[in-house]
Formats: sequence, C-alpha cells, structure tokens
Amino acid sequence: MTIGLTYRVLARLVHISRPVLWVNALGPVVIGVWLTGSLWQWQALAFLLWATLPFNLLIYGINDIFDQETDAKNTRKGGFEGARIHASESRTILIGIILTNLPFILYFVFATPLTILPWTAAYMLIFVFYSAPPIRFKARILLDSLSNAAYALPLVFVPLALGEQPIWAAALGLMAWSVAKHAFDAIQDIDEDRAANITTSAVLFGVRGTLVWSTFWWIVATACFALLSVPVALVNALIAGWLIISLFRCPTPVGARQLYRFSIAFPYVSGSVAGLLLVAGILGGYYP
Repeated sequence: MTIGLTYRVLARLVHISRPVLWVNALGPVVIGVWLTGSLWQWQALAFLLWATLPFNLLIYGINDIFDQETDAKNTRKGGFEGARIHASESRTILIGIILTNLPFILYFVFATPLTILPWTAAYMLIFVFYSAPPIRFKARILLDSLSNAAYALPLVFVPLALGEQPIWAAALGLMAWSVAKHAFDAIQDIDEDRAANITTSAVLFGVRGTLVWSTFWWIVATACFALLSVPVALVNALIAGWLIISLFRCPTPVGARQLYRFSIAFPYVSGSVAGLLLVAGILGGYYP
C-alpha cells in the first residue's frame, strides 16, 4: 500500500469517526480523571487515546455499515455530521476498527484493575449493538434512547482504573443527559427513519412527544448535576430549555435539523463549564 493510499484510507476512517462528535466520548474521560481530584495521571493516557479515533470509529463505523440504506436517503450525511459509505468500504472499516481498538482492549484486560472490565465491556457492546443485529437498539422503541446512557460509563470506569470511587451523581446525571440528547437529535431523522420502516422512539412519539421525553430526562440530569454544582446545573438547564422551547415553536424535523448545530455545541459548552470549575477547585484546594 502506497503512502498516498494509506493517507487516503486513514483520512476516510477519521471522517467516518465524526471528529466533531469525539467530545461525547473524550469529554467524559477527561471529566472522569478530574473528578478523582487530580488534573493528570499517566494511567489515564490509554483511556484518553482510546476515546479519540479508535472508539469513535467503533461507534460510527459500525453504525455506517448497518445504516447504508437510510444514510443514502439522508441529506445531512456525507459531511461533518456523518459519512455516507459505499458497501465496498465495509471490510476496510471493520479492519480499521479491529486494528485501532484491539491494542486498547488487550491493555484493559491485562494492565488495569479487574473491576473496570464489566464497565468497559458494556461500554463497547452497547454501542456495537446499538447499530448491529441481532439486538440493534436503535430500532427498538425506548432502548434506542436509553442505550445512550452508556456515554456516561467513563465516569465510572476511569475513576475505578485510577483507584478511586465514581461520583455517582455525576455519572447518573450524564446518563440522563445522554438519553435526552439522543432523543432530541433523533427528531431530525423522523422522516428518513419512517421511510425506511424503522420505528424509533422519535418516530413513535412524534416531535412533541419526543420533546416531552427529552425534557423529562434533562430535568433529571439537571437535578443530579445540582447535587454537585449549581452553576453546571444552571448552564445545563438554560441550554436544554432553550433547545426545547425553540423546537416547540417549530415542531418539525426540519426545525430540529436547524437546531442541530446548537445541539452539537451543547456538550462543548456545558463540559467546558464543568471542567473549568473542577480545575479551579482542584488548583484552589477546594476539591475534593
């Protein structure tokens, strides 16, 4: 394989991994480290690296392989929001997933505490079977949304790997937040999913019903965050409230699509606030 071809394959795999969404995996790992009361530990490096290309390629590569039919009809695919792959790329994607993830899996099995293995295994398997048969959570009502609680699992296994106990209010809050955001983002795909005969929670509930579902889980998330930090809870409530109210004013998949760029920014903003407060607390001796 020539250098040029290698570069093109790697660039394609990076595109498929959706770098703009890496924050959803990388952010919880970083926060998981800081919640231990330490800004940096070398033992966390493997988790940080895994949460970039390897794990996101696992999530979105599997998703793209099994969603080729719906992606072909989805106008927002093919850009930064997600790739539109050809059937001939499936083998390359699978090889890329194996080659990038296997070293980390072996490291976790042989060089980390046994207590993290059930959590890391659940983290991977839930996202694999979100898209892959026979389970395919994304096509199962309620489970499509609830399965996204797995995004919060680094707040459990990263502290355990570093010899600390998880902060459960943070973990449960992020689980609820992830459930809400998945449902909110799924509204924009209602028409494409319905056309492909995929009955997601958003398809079943409709726009307004899905907004009620998302609102409930964002309220739960805000309550959990408030147990740890009122400013973080307030920021979460303000952004979530603005997204919900904005879509209620234009309750259509098109309206959801117009708000998606703000939904993408949501974890960047709220995560930055939480991170800055944690760093300030650690440096100032107020945390833990």
